[in-house]
Amino acid sequence: LGCGSGEPMAGYLIAGGCAVTGVDASPTLIGLCRERFPGQRWLVADMRRLVLGRAFGGILAWDSFFHLPADDQRAMFGVFAAHARNGTALMFTSGPAHGEAIGTFEGEPLYHASLDGAEYEALLAAAEFRVLDHVVEDPSCGGHTVWLARR
Repeated sequence: LGCGSGEPMAGYLIAGGCAVTGVDASPTLIGLCRERFPGQRWLVADMRRLVLGRAFGGILAWDSFFHLPADDQRAMFGVFAAHARNGTALMFTSGPAHGEAIGTFEGEPLYHASLDGAEYEALLAAAEFRVLDHVVEDPSCGGHTVWLARR
């Protein structure tokens, strides 16, 4: 969810033999995905309103989910649950603590938001996901705060 150009995450999964359905709101970025990985499914859609009518074995929202405002993040746990079956792995990145920040990407302002860790845990539990691992600002992962859960 929020696959961007498909690199590096979708490329890694595809190289490992996974079938990927990528979703991004940008037609330009989805166009890049279709060029790079024509054998996969690429959809222009807003992740907040996603209704695909099917469940997946894994859901990944890497460097995308935290660009949503806090209320939209809270609502996403229903989207995650609607696209998950028993055993589905969910991985997403968040901020290290509750708050909002404006960063930059290629010279342009870029919004980031995060809930408190305890709230993410409660939202995951309410959506029937169990936290398997959570690392705040993981130095082995470029400083990302990573959540891994299973339904």
